[in-house]
Amino acid sequence: MKNKVILTDSAPSPIGPYSQAILASGTLYVSGQIALDPANGELVISDIESETTQVLSNLKAVIEAAGMKLSDVVKCSVFVKDMNQFARINSIYAKFFDSPQPPARELVEVSNLPRFVNIEISAIAIHPTVL
Repeated sequence: MKNKVILTDSAPSPIGPYSQAILASGTLYVSGQIALDPANGELVISDIESETTQVLSNLKAVIEAAGMKLSDVVKCSVFVKDMNQFARINSIYAKFFDSPQPPARELVEVSNLPRFVNIEISAIAIHPTVL
């Protein structure tokens, strides 16, 4: 089976040589999303809650473009610049992944992220027909 590139205008266009996501054998690999507003290309970084909401909205848009839902996500990787924001990030993250079985996840502090944002999230989702 050939890999399928996922691209949607409902999420920011890639800012480098990568795809928003790749669907391979029923598994969706979503590139890291940052808080770029797809409507105007501006960063949404007024506070960590707004930034996290935009990041997860972008992630959701890419997943939905592949015909899947957030409940199909099995793994997220979260990169943050300040671990002291952990509780505030979690409060928003829990609103998007509110099922009784949220995805596996790591959340790690890093020294820098693209465009000097405060958070980036990538995901892996599996189409329910594969399970």
